[in-house]
Amino acid sequence: MISELTHRFSPHALMVLRIMAGFMFWQHGIQKFGFLEGTAMQFPGLLWFAAVLEVSGGSLIVLGLFTRPVALVLLGEMAVAYSIAHVPAGFWPILNGGEPAFLFFAIYLTLLTSGPGRASVDGCVERRFGSRWWM
Repeated sequence: MISELTHRFSPHALMVLRIMAGFMFWQHGIQKFGFLEGTAMQFPGLLWFAAVLEVSGGSLIVLGLFTRPVALVLLGEMAVAYSIAHVPAGFWPILNGGEPAFLFFAIYLTLLTSGPGRASVDGCVERRFGSRWWM
């Protein structure tokens, strides 16, 4: 009973995870541009490039457009961010402030391996043309 129910709703849960993660990631990016009480990062600094990835990547993840390649890029960004900004303060994410980077890494790994789900631009195009259109 539970297994049937969870299997039936798993595509919807994947969609919610993808949209919420993308939206939160987008907010981190616009904060780096000075919005939402953030501080604007200066070009060509590393955090400015992170903001570009977060705004553009978060938007594409919300739409479910180019989800797998975008998830791969954002997965790399989170690995770099965690190793540069958090590991020097200690190993444990809860103690070094790296929980968001750690969780986004796990989410983008999930999206990379599972794809965006049916409720996405990628899913709509795939249903229409029968294959991954961007590969």
